[in-house]
Amino acid sequence: MNVQTLWFFGWSALLAALLFFPVSKLVWTLSVRRQERKLKRKLDDDEVKGQLNRARFITIFLVVAFALMFNGNMFGFPGAK
Repeated sequence: MNVQTLWFFGWSALLAALLFFPVSKLVWTLSVRRQERKLKRKLDDDEVKGQLNRARFITIFLVVAFALMFNGNMFGFPGAK
């Protein structure tokens, strides 16, 4: 693995880590609001915690994919000509 590849994945990991908390909060808020509209009631604490776990799981894939695509677009994918 060369230095360019390490820099690419290092910056991608850093960007994904920085985006994780705000994006998970956004996904969680949208998910809770959608469930409350669907059920026509406020969610209890267990349901809110379940939605938070679900939002965090979904967010991992979103931010990693975005970080890789962003860095690939800005700096080029390592090994690509």
